[in-house]
Amino acid sequence: MTDAAPTATSQRASPEELVLPRHRNPLGNLLRGALIGVVETVPGVSGGTVALVTGIYDELIEAGHHLTAAARRLLTGPERRAGVIEHLRAVSWVLVIPLMIGMAGAVLLAAGPVSRLVEAHPQTMRALFLGLVAGSVLVPVRLSGGAWRGPELLRFGLGVLGGLALTSLPSTSLEPSPWIIAPAAAIAVCALVLPGLSGSFLLLSLGLYQPTLQAVDERDLRFIAWFGLWACVGLVVVVKLMRRLLTHHHRGTMVVLAGVMIGALRSLWPWQSEAGALAAPGADWPLLAGIVVAGVLAVQLLVLVEARTIARADRR
Repeated sequence: MTDAAPTATSQRASPEELVLPRHRNPLGNLLRGALIGVVETVPGVSGGTVALVTGIYDELIEAGHHLTAAARRLLTGPERRAGVIEHLRAVSWVLVIPLMIGMAGAVLLAAGPVSRLVEAHPQTMRALFLGLVAGSVLVPVRLSGGAWRGPELLRFGLGVLGGLALTSLPSTSLEPSPWIIAPAAAIAVCALVLPGLSGSFLLLSLGLYQPTLQAVDERDLRFIAWFGLWACVGLVVVVKLMRRLLTHHHRGTMVVLAGVMIGALRSLWPWQSEAGALAAPGADWPLLAGIVVAGVLAVQLLVLVEARTIARADRR
């Protein structure tokens, strides 16, 4: 899927700059975008998790940083033209453009079918995505590097508690008015950047999951445009924060993200009441356990393919 060099985490040249792999395979990036788009329609699964597993997380954060910096220079200066050109040249367009096309296409095509599958087979779908997310946790653990000691274990524990808290929010039902959609979109888009947090789950907790997917499925451009505008606002804030954390506190950030992903698995427990309360496994537990294991193995296979592809590219 890629012809990138090894992961960026071991190659940063200075505290202020991330030295990143370059994913120059447009088809691979298109597929990555499609995967992110599909999982963004599923409650409990984060597009940031897919970005982490497929090796583009740091590079995507860096691209987002330069895009938002270009917009800021255009609006505030100084040297607007030169500043915008400088930041736009630093963006890995061979990653960003296919990724955005893949995401948009997948969301438009998958929103309706995924919504119907989640509604018709909730336990099976939760079991599948529980396995996929659980299999992904090893990625930030590996990227954190080295054995964890007291401080890392404390950060991991805080991450677990944070993930549990966010996925234990009581469900409510809000009218999808413009001033309700705006903050919901800004918060939900954080899942695009933060592995373990699901924008769809947050929308579900607010009662806006079905209205949003219905708007996408029916091509309600007014709803989509308003949602997209405020999603961009939220994205600017969270990208800036994550870039700073990855630049100055990469190890600690990966440890916390691993904890958040573990805590967030609560939302994917297959046996739940309609209100989201956890229940004991039912008689179908062998089948669902098998689906969970299949999900874990699928992610590990993807990680293995990604690692071998990177290794081949590094030998060239």
